[in-house]
Amino acid sequence: MAYIEPAPIKDRDNPFESMMSRFQIAAEHLGLDQEVYDVLKTPAKQVIVSLPVTMDNGSIKVFEGYRVIHSTILGPSKGGVRYDMDVNIDEVKALAAWMTWKCAVVDIPYGGAKGGIKCNPRQMSAGEVERLTRAFTQAMHDVFGKDRDIPAPDMGTGPREMAWMMDQYSRNQGMTVNSVVTGKPIVLGGSLGREEATGRGVMISALAAMEKQKINPFKATCAIQGFGNVGSWAAQLLEERGVNIVAISDLSGAYYNAEGINIKKAMEYRNGNNGSLEGFSEVEKIDPEELLLLEVDVLVPAAIEDVITQANADKIKAKMIVEGANGPTSARADAILNEKGILAVPDILANAGGVTVSYFEWVQNRLGYGWTRERVSRRSDRIMKTAFDKVYTTAQEYNVSMRIAAYIVAIDKVAKTYKYRGGF
Repeated sequence: MAYIEPAPIKDRDNPFESMMSRFQIAAEHLGLDQEVYDVLKTPAKQVIVSLPVTMDNGSIKVFEGYRVIHSTILGPSKGGVRYDMDVNIDEVKALAAWMTWKCAVVDIPYGGAKGGIKCNPRQMSAGEVERLTRAFTQAMHDVFGKDRDIPAPDMGTGPREMAWMMDQYSRNQGMTVNSVVTGKPIVLGGSLGREEATGRGVMISALAAMEKQKINPFKATCAIQGFGNVGSWAAQLLEERGVNIVAISDLSGAYYNAEGINIKKAMEYRNGNNGSLEGFSEVEKIDPEELLLLEVDVLVPAAIEDVITQANADKIKAKMIVEGANGPTSARADAILNEKGILAVPDILANAGGVTVSYFEWVQNRLGYGWTRERVSRRSDRIMKTAFDKVYTTAQEYNVSMRIAAYIVAIDKVAKTYKYRGGF
Protein backbone atom coordinates (compact mmCIF):
# COMPACT_ATOMS: atom_id res chain seq x y z
CA MET A 1 0.00 0.00 0.00
CA ALA A 2 1.46 3.37 -1.02
CA TYR A 3 2.19 5.81 1.78
CA ILE A 4 0.08 8.94 2.13
CA GLU A 5 0.10 11.55 4.84
CA PRO A 6 -2.43 10.90 7.63
CA ALA A 7 -5.82 12.26 6.71
CA PRO A 8 -6.39 15.85 7.79
CA ILE A 9 -8.78 16.56 10.59
CA LYS A 10 -12.14 18.19 9.95
CA ASP A 11 -13.54 19.56 13.19
CA ARG A 12 -17.32 19.51 13.40
CA ASP A 13 -17.37 23.17 14.38
CA ASN A 14 -14.35 25.09 13.20
CA PRO A 15 -10.95 23.39 12.89
CA PHE A 16 -8.99 26.61 13.32
CA GLU A 17 -10.83 27.41 16.55
CA SER A 18 -10.18 23.86 17.80
CA MET A 19 -6.47 24.30 17.23
CA MET A 20 -6.51 27.74 18.82
CA SER A 21 -8.19 26.51 22.02
CA ARG A 22 -5.23 24.23 22.74
CA PHE A 23 -2.73 26.80 21.48
CA GLN A 24 -4.11 29.37 23.91
CA ILE A 25 -3.80 27.05 26.93
CA ALA A 26 -0.17 26.29 26.06
CA ALA A 27 0.58 29.98 25.45
CA GLU A 28 -0.78 30.86 28.90
CA HIS A 29 1.49 28.29 30.54
CA LEU A 30 4.46 29.77 28.67
CA GLY A 31 3.52 33.34 29.50
CA LEU A 32 3.79 34.19 25.81
CA ASP A 33 3.85 37.92 25.20
CA GLN A 34 1.18 39.48 23.00
CA GLU A 35 3.45 40.24 20.03
CA VAL A 36 4.65 36.65 19.65
CA TYR A 37 1.15 35.32 20.34
CA ASP A 38 -0.29 37.42 17.52
CA VAL A 39 2.47 36.34 15.11
CA LEU A 40 2.10 32.63 15.84
CA LYS A 41 -1.68 32.51 15.71
CA THR A 42 -1.85 34.19 12.29
CA PRO A 43 -0.97 32.45 8.99
CA ALA A 44 1.93 34.11 7.18
CA LYS A 45 0.32 33.69 3.75
CA GLN A 46 -3.04 32.55 2.35
CA VAL A 47 -3.36 31.92 -1.38
CA ILE A 48 -6.64 31.12 -3.15
CA VAL A 49 -6.57 30.38 -6.88
CA SER A 50 -9.09 29.57 -9.61
CA LEU A 51 -8.06 26.67 -11.84
CA PRO A 52 -9.75 26.34 -15.27
CA VAL A 53 -9.32 22.73 -16.44
CA THR A 54 -10.36 21.10 -19.72
CA MET A 55 -12.43 18.02 -18.91
CA ASP A 56 -12.53 14.88 -21.03
CA ASN A 57 -15.82 15.95 -22.67
CA GLY A 58 -14.24 19.18 -23.89
CA SER A 59 -15.92 21.47 -21.34
CA ILE A 60 -14.02 23.86 -19.09
CA LYS A 61 -14.53 23.45 -15.35
CA VAL A 62 -13.14 25.91 -12.81
CA PHE A 63 -11.83 24.50 -9.53
CA GLU A 64 -10.78 26.42 -6.41
CA GLY A 65 -7.38 25.74 -4.88
CA TYR A 66 -5.81 26.79 -1.59
CA ARG A 67 -2.35 27.01 -0.07
CA VAL A 68 -1.82 28.38 3.42
CA ILE A 69 1.66 28.97 4.81
CA HIS A 70 1.34 29.27 8.55
CA SER A 71 5.00 29.87 9.40
CA THR A 72 8.50 29.92 7.94
CA ILE A 73 10.22 30.88 11.19
CA LEU A 74 11.97 27.51 11.54
CA GLY A 75 12.58 26.99 7.83
CA PRO A 76 10.74 26.38 4.54
CA SER A 77 7.09 25.49 5.01
CA LYS A 78 5.99 21.87 4.68
CA GLY A 79 2.59 20.26 4.28
CA GLY A 80 0.34 18.10 2.17
CA VAL A 81 -2.13 18.89 -0.59
CA ARG A 82 -5.63 17.50 -0.22
CA TYR A 83 -8.16 16.79 -2.98
CA ASP A 84 -11.67 16.71 -1.53
CA MET A 85 -15.04 18.42 -1.97
CA ASP A 86 -15.11 19.51 1.69
CA VAL A 87 -11.81 21.39 1.67
CA ASN A 88 -12.15 24.99 2.84
CA ILE A 89 -9.89 27.82 3.95
CA ASP A 90 -10.53 27.39 7.71
CA GLU A 91 -9.62 23.70 7.54
CA VAL A 92 -6.46 24.44 5.57
CA LYS A 93 -5.46 27.19 8.02
CA ALA A 94 -5.82 24.79 10.95
CA LEU A 95 -3.88 22.04 9.22
CA ALA A 96 -1.08 24.44 8.30
CA ALA A 97 -0.76 25.49 11.94
CA TRP A 98 -0.72 21.86 13.09
CA MET A 99 2.13 21.19 10.68
CA THR A 100 4.11 24.03 12.28
CA TRP A 101 3.67 22.48 15.72
CA LYS A 102 4.30 18.95 14.48
CA CYS A 103 7.61 19.88 12.84
CA ALA A 104 8.66 21.86 15.92
CA VAL A 105 7.84 18.97 18.30
CA VAL A 106 10.18 16.59 16.46
CA ASP A 107 12.78 19.35 15.96
CA ILE A 108 12.69 19.42 12.16
CA PRO A 109 13.76 22.69 10.46
CA TYR A 110 10.44 23.23 8.70
CA GLY A 111 7.56 25.60 9.11
CA GLY A 112 3.97 24.53 8.51
CA ALA A 113 1.80 24.71 5.41
CA LYS A 114 -1.18 22.92 3.90
CA GLY A 115 -3.02 23.00 0.61
CA GLY A 116 -6.09 21.66 -1.09
CA ILE A 117 -8.34 21.69 -4.12
CA LYS A 118 -12.11 21.49 -3.86
CA CYS A 119 -12.77 18.50 -6.13
CA ASN A 120 -13.79 14.85 -6.12
CA PRO A 121 -10.89 12.92 -7.67
CA ARG A 122 -12.88 9.65 -7.51
CA GLN A 123 -15.24 11.07 -10.15
CA MET A 124 -12.44 12.29 -12.40
CA SER A 125 -10.32 10.45 -14.94
CA ALA A 126 -6.55 10.18 -14.52
CA GLY A 127 -6.14 12.72 -17.33
CA GLU A 128 -8.43 15.23 -15.63
CA VAL A 129 -6.63 14.81 -12.30
CA GLU A 130 -3.28 15.29 -14.03
CA ARG A 131 -4.40 18.49 -15.77
CA LEU A 132 -5.82 19.79 -12.49
CA THR A 133 -2.59 18.96 -10.63
CA ARG A 134 -0.45 20.68 -13.25
CA ALA A 135 -2.74 23.74 -13.26
CA PHE A 136 -2.46 23.98 -9.46
CA THR A 137 1.32 23.63 -9.60
CA GLN A 138 1.51 26.30 -12.29
CA ALA A 139 -0.65 28.65 -10.21
CA MET A 140 1.54 28.02 -7.15
CA HIS A 141 4.83 28.31 -9.00
CA ASP A 142 5.90 31.38 -7.02
CA VAL A 143 4.79 29.76 -3.74
CA PHE A 144 6.37 26.31 -4.06
CA GLY A 145 10.12 25.88 -3.93
CA LYS A 146 12.70 23.52 -2.41
CA ASP A 147 13.77 26.34 -0.06
CA ARG A 148 10.33 28.00 0.23
CA ASP A 149 7.38 25.62 0.42
CA ILE A 150 7.41 21.84 -0.05
CA PRO A 151 4.13 19.99 -0.79
CA ALA A 152 3.43 16.33 0.02
CA PRO A 153 0.56 13.83 -0.42
CA ASP A 154 -2.56 14.06 1.70
CA MET A 155 -6.18 12.96 1.44
CA GLY A 156 -6.99 12.17 -2.19
CA THR A 157 -3.41 12.48 -3.44
CA GLY A 158 -0.40 10.17 -3.53
CA PRO A 159 2.92 9.48 -5.28
CA ARG A 160 1.31 9.89 -8.73
CA GLU A 161 0.18 13.45 -8.06
CA MET A 162 3.54 14.31 -6.47
CA ALA A 163 5.29 13.08 -9.62
CA TRP A 164 3.12 15.41 -11.73
CA MET A 165 3.78 18.33 -9.37
CA MET A 166 7.51 17.73 -9.45
CA ASP A 167 7.51 17.45 -13.24
CA GLN A 168 5.46 20.61 -13.82
CA TYR A 169 7.59 22.63 -11.42
CA SER A 170 10.77 21.24 -13.03
CA ARG A 171 9.53 22.15 -16.52
CA ASN A 172 9.01 25.73 -15.38
CA GLN A 173 12.51 25.82 -13.89
CA GLY A 174 14.14 24.24 -16.92
CA MET A 175 15.79 21.59 -14.76
CA THR A 176 14.85 18.61 -12.61
CA VAL A 177 14.03 19.73 -9.06
CA ASN A 178 12.99 16.57 -7.24
CA SER A 179 13.35 18.16 -3.78
CA VAL A 180 10.38 20.49 -4.39
CA VAL A 181 7.93 17.79 -3.20
CA THR A 182 8.09 14.74 -0.96
CA GLY A 183 6.08 11.53 -1.14
CA LYS A 184 7.30 10.84 -4.68
CA PRO A 185 7.70 7.40 -6.26
CA ILE A 186 11.03 5.80 -5.28
CA VAL A 187 12.35 6.07 -8.87
CA LEU A 188 11.88 9.86 -8.76
CA GLY A 189 13.72 10.31 -5.48
CA GLY A 190 11.21 9.04 -2.94
CA SER A 191 12.60 7.66 0.30
CA LEU A 192 12.72 4.05 1.40
CA GLY A 193 10.86 3.60 4.68
CA ARG A 194 8.29 6.28 3.97
CA GLU A 195 5.39 3.88 3.46
CA GLU A 196 5.57 2.65 7.06
CA ALA A 197 6.88 5.91 8.57
CA THR A 198 3.75 7.14 10.34
CA GLY A 199 2.80 3.70 11.66
CA ARG A 200 6.37 3.21 12.84
CA GLY A 201 6.24 6.50 14.72
CA VAL A 202 3.02 5.36 16.41
CA MET A 203 4.79 2.15 17.45
CA ILE A 204 7.77 4.03 18.92
CA SER A 205 5.42 6.39 20.79
CA ALA A 206 3.34 3.49 22.15
CA LEU A 207 6.40 1.59 23.39
CA ALA A 208 7.80 4.74 25.01
CA ALA A 209 4.47 5.38 26.75
CA MET A 210 4.29 1.76 27.92
CA GLU A 211 7.76 2.10 29.41
CA LYS A 212 6.66 5.19 31.38
CA GLN A 213 3.54 3.37 32.56
CA LYS A 214 5.56 0.24 33.40
CA ILE A 215 3.49 -1.90 31.04
CA ASN A 216 5.27 -4.98 29.64
CA PRO A 217 4.71 -5.05 25.84
CA PHE A 218 4.71 -8.87 25.89
CA LYS A 219 1.74 -8.78 28.27
CA ALA A 220 -0.02 -5.79 26.71
CA THR A 221 -3.21 -5.71 24.65
CA CYS A 222 -4.04 -3.18 21.95
CA ALA A 223 -7.06 -2.13 19.88
CA ILE A 224 -6.51 -0.25 16.63
CA GLN A 225 -9.28 1.73 14.98
CA GLY A 226 -8.50 2.01 11.28
CA PHE A 227 -6.60 -0.56 9.23
CA GLY A 228 -5.32 1.65 6.43
CA ASN A 229 -1.70 2.63 5.96
CA VAL A 230 -1.11 4.00 9.45
CA GLY A 231 -3.19 1.50 11.41
CA SER A 232 -2.00 -1.65 9.67
CA TRP A 233 1.69 -0.71 9.91
CA ALA A 234 1.29 0.25 13.56
CA ALA A 235 -0.44 -3.10 14.20
CA GLN A 236 2.24 -5.10 12.41
CA LEU A 237 5.15 -3.33 14.11
CA LEU A 238 3.58 -3.49 17.58
CA GLU A 239 2.81 -7.20 17.11
CA GLU A 240 6.44 -7.82 16.14
CA ARG A 241 7.43 -6.32 19.50
CA GLY A 242 5.18 -8.59 21.52
CA VAL A 243 1.98 -6.56 21.82
CA ASN A 244 -1.23 -8.58 21.45
CA ILE A 245 -3.54 -6.88 18.92
CA VAL A 246 -7.06 -7.93 19.96
CA ALA A 247 -9.17 -5.62 17.77
CA ILE A 248 -8.90 -3.86 14.41
CA SER A 249 -11.41 -2.08 12.18
CA ASP A 250 -12.00 -0.56 8.77
CA LEU A 251 -15.00 0.79 6.85
CA SER A 252 -16.55 -2.70 6.78
CA GLY A 253 -16.70 -2.92 10.59
CA ALA A 254 -14.70 -3.85 13.68
CA TYR A 255 -13.18 -7.25 14.40
CA TYR A 256 -12.24 -8.75 17.77
CA ASN A 257 -10.37 -11.79 19.06
CA ALA A 258 -9.50 -11.93 22.77
CA GLU A 259 -6.64 -14.33 22.02
CA GLY A 260 -5.10 -11.94 19.49
CA ILE A 261 -5.42 -11.30 15.77
CA ASN A 262 -2.78 -12.53 13.33
CA ILE A 263 -1.94 -9.18 11.71
CA LYS A 264 0.02 -10.68 8.81
CA LYS A 265 -3.00 -12.80 7.87
CA ALA A 266 -5.29 -9.78 8.23
CA MET A 267 -3.12 -7.67 5.93
CA GLU A 268 -2.88 -10.46 3.34
CA TYR A 269 -6.66 -10.94 3.45
CA ARG A 270 -7.33 -7.20 3.12
CA ASN A 271 -4.92 -6.84 0.21
CA GLY A 272 -6.63 -9.71 -1.63
CA ASN A 273 -10.15 -8.53 -0.83
CA ASN A 274 -10.29 -5.09 -2.49
CA GLY A 275 -8.80 -3.42 0.58
CA SER A 276 -11.55 -4.63 2.93
CA LEU A 277 -11.55 -6.85 6.04
CA GLU A 278 -15.15 -7.92 5.34
CA GLY A 279 -15.39 -11.72 5.76
CA PHE A 280 -12.07 -12.11 7.60
CA SER A 281 -12.18 -15.34 9.65
CA GLU A 282 -10.87 -16.15 13.14
CA VAL A 283 -12.46 -12.97 14.53
CA GLU A 284 -15.77 -11.82 15.99
CA LYS A 285 -17.43 -8.85 14.34
CA ILE A 286 -18.29 -6.14 16.87
CA ASP A 287 -19.81 -2.67 16.75
CA PRO A 288 -17.16 -0.11 15.68
CA GLU A 289 -18.03 2.07 18.69
CA GLU A 290 -17.40 -0.93 20.98
CA LEU A 291 -13.79 -1.13 19.81
CA LEU A 292 -13.08 2.26 21.37
CA LEU A 293 -14.46 1.10 24.70
CA LEU A 294 -12.57 -2.20 25.03
CA GLU A 295 -10.57 -2.84 28.20
CA VAL A 296 -7.08 -2.80 26.66
CA ASP A 297 -3.72 -1.35 27.57
CA VAL A 298 -3.35 0.69 24.37
CA LEU A 299 -5.97 2.26 22.11
CA VAL A 300 -4.76 3.54 18.74
CA PRO A 301 -7.32 5.68 16.87
CA ALA A 302 -5.85 5.70 13.36
CA ALA A 303 -8.85 6.41 11.17
CA ILE A 304 -10.82 9.65 11.25
CA GLU A 305 -11.26 12.74 13.37
CA ASP A 306 -13.43 13.25 16.45
CA VAL A 307 -14.02 9.60 17.38
CA ILE A 308 -13.26 10.23 21.06
CA THR A 309 -15.71 12.89 22.17
CA GLN A 310 -17.46 14.32 25.19
CA ALA A 311 -20.12 11.63 24.66
CA ASN A 312 -17.90 8.55 24.98
CA ALA A 313 -14.68 9.69 26.69
CA ASP A 314 -15.90 8.72 30.16
CA LYS A 315 -16.54 5.14 28.94
CA ILE A 316 -13.04 4.53 27.60
CA LYS A 317 -11.20 1.83 29.56
CA ALA A 318 -7.82 1.88 27.80
CA LYS A 319 -4.84 2.80 29.96
CA MET A 320 -3.38 4.95 27.19
CA ILE A 321 -4.29 6.41 23.82
CA VAL A 322 -1.76 6.84 21.02
CA GLU A 323 -3.18 8.98 18.22
CA GLY A 324 -2.32 7.72 14.75
CA ALA A 325 -4.93 9.89 13.04
CA ASN A 326 -5.07 13.67 13.10
CA GLY A 327 -7.61 15.02 15.57
CA PRO A 328 -9.21 11.75 16.77
CA THR A 329 -9.90 13.36 20.17
CA SER A 330 -12.15 16.40 20.33
CA ALA A 331 -11.04 19.34 22.46
CA ARG A 332 -14.02 18.82 24.81
CA ALA A 333 -12.92 15.25 25.55
CA ASP A 334 -9.46 16.28 26.78
CA ALA A 335 -10.55 17.17 30.32
CA ILE A 336 -12.49 13.91 30.74
CA LEU A 337 -9.51 11.77 29.72
CA ASN A 338 -7.24 13.77 32.02
CA GLU A 339 -9.61 13.25 34.97
CA LYS A 340 -9.65 9.51 34.30
CA GLY A 341 -5.85 9.43 34.31
CA ILE A 342 -5.60 8.13 30.74
CA LEU A 343 -2.26 8.98 29.13
CA ALA A 344 -2.94 10.36 25.64
CA VAL A 345 0.02 10.69 23.27
CA PRO A 346 -1.24 13.48 20.96
CA ASP A 347 -1.36 13.42 17.18
CA ILE A 348 1.24 16.17 16.68
CA LEU A 349 3.73 13.85 18.39
CA ALA A 350 2.54 10.28 17.76
CA ASN A 351 1.99 10.55 14.00
CA ALA A 352 4.97 12.81 13.26
CA GLY A 353 6.97 9.88 11.87
CA GLY A 354 5.54 10.69 8.44
CA VAL A 355 6.82 14.25 8.25
CA THR A 356 10.13 13.10 9.78
CA VAL A 357 10.76 10.73 6.88
CA SER A 358 9.47 13.37 4.45
CA TYR A 359 12.27 15.55 5.81
CA PHE A 360 14.71 12.68 5.23
CA GLU A 361 13.49 12.42 1.62
CA TRP A 362 14.14 16.14 1.12
CA VAL A 363 17.62 15.79 2.66
CA GLN A 364 18.46 12.83 0.42
CA ASN A 365 17.28 14.76 -2.65
CA ARG A 366 19.49 17.70 -1.68
CA LEU A 367 22.46 15.38 -1.15
CA GLY A 368 21.80 13.43 -4.33
CA TYR A 369 22.33 10.23 -2.35
CA GLY A 370 19.77 7.72 -1.08
CA TRP A 371 19.83 6.10 2.36
CA THR A 372 19.06 2.48 3.18
CA ARG A 373 15.74 1.59 4.77
CA GLU A 374 17.62 0.62 7.94
CA ARG A 375 19.28 4.04 8.21
CA VAL A 376 15.97 5.84 7.63
CA SER A 377 14.24 3.75 10.31
CA ARG A 378 17.08 4.08 12.81
CA ARG A 379 17.22 7.87 12.51
CA SER A 380 13.44 8.25 12.54
CA ASP A 381 13.15 6.09 15.67
CA ARG A 382 15.76 8.21 17.44
CA ILE A 383 13.97 11.46 16.58
CA MET A 384 10.58 10.10 17.70
CA LYS A 385 11.95 8.75 21.00
CA THR A 386 13.79 12.01 21.75
CA ALA A 387 10.63 14.01 21.01
CA PHE A 388 8.52 11.75 23.25
CA ASP A 389 10.93 12.11 26.16
CA LYS A 390 10.97 15.91 25.73
CA VAL A 391 7.18 16.15 25.74
CA TYR A 392 6.82 13.74 28.67
CA THR A 393 9.32 15.71 30.75
CA THR A 394 7.53 18.97 29.87
CA ALA A 395 4.20 17.46 30.95
CA GLN A 396 5.72 16.63 34.34
CA GLU A 397 7.33 20.07 34.65
CA TYR A 398 4.14 22.03 33.92
CA ASN A 399 1.75 19.44 35.41
CA VAL A 400 -0.27 19.29 32.19
CA SER A 401 -1.40 16.60 29.76
CA MET A 402 0.95 15.38 27.06
CA ARG A 403 -1.20 17.15 24.48
CA ILE A 404 -0.72 20.55 26.08
CA ALA A 405 2.93 19.69 26.76
CA ALA A 406 3.45 18.99 23.04
CA TYR A 407 2.02 22.42 22.22
CA ILE A 408 4.23 24.00 24.89
CA VAL A 409 7.36 22.37 23.41
CA ALA A 410 6.41 23.42 19.87
CA ILE A 411 5.32 26.97 20.65
CA ASP A 412 8.33 27.57 22.87
CA LYS A 413 10.70 26.49 20.09
CA VAL A 414 9.04 28.65 17.44
CA ALA A 415 8.69 31.65 19.78
CA LYS A 416 12.35 31.54 20.85
CA THR A 417 13.48 31.22 17.23
CA TYR A 418 11.29 34.19 16.29
CA LYS A 419 12.92 36.31 19.01
CA TYR A 420 16.46 35.26 18.09
CA ARG A 421 15.75 36.18 14.50
CA GLY A 422 14.61 39.62 15.68
CA GLY A 423 11.06 39.37 14.41
CA PHE A 424 10.09 40.38 10.89
